[in-house]
Amino acid sequence: MATMLVPPWLESLLSTAFFTICRSHGDAGRSECNMYCLDCKGDSFCFYCRSSKHKDHQIIQIRRSSYHDVVRVTEIQKVLDISGVQTYVINSARVLFLNERPQPKSGKLGVSHLCEICGRTLLDPFRFCSLGCKLVGIKRNIGNASFNIEDEGIIISKEEEEEMREGSQRDINPSTPPPPPSNVRRRKGIPHRAPFGS
Repeated sequence: MATMLVPPWLESLLSTAFFTICRSHGDAGRSECNMYCLDCKGDSFCFYCRSSKHKDHQIIQIRRSSYHDVVRVTEIQKVLDISGVQTYVINSARVLFLNERPQPKSGKLGVSHLCEICGRTLLDPFRFCSLGCKLVGIKRNIGNASFNIEDEGIIISKEEEEEMREGSQRDINPSTPPPPPSNVRRRKGIPHRAPFGS
């Protein structure tokens, strides 16, 4: 039953190695393999291979963030229901991670949002930290998760809708300190000493 809930190209995408140098175009400028063809379901390929071998195919471009593979939400949501997966804003683009990312073991006291599969701390009330963890959740039949857009439609929670509307620019690194509150009084100009008494 779970296989019907997963597109045939997804597992191949999640296990593909990206950002290697193209064997055919290694000397060219844009030769890193950061594209994936949903029609061919093969290896990753470069910009030049796209033009010559995948001209009229469905292609998604993989990007990197902190040495992990990400895909833009605008590209992947056309072919996959990504509801329940934590998204982030990186370089002004909303993205999500392809696979689980290791997280250092630390006390998770006071953490309210965790990935249902790997236990990674999430910033918002989502179920999964990555497409890979959602895939595991579907295979384990946890909840009613699905990748099929036709089955569930694109379901956006109120939190996701509000965050998209506000265009939250939250950094990928949750340890980055937030900006100071607006009510903090800042000193303006040059500080002046009190006059010396005589």
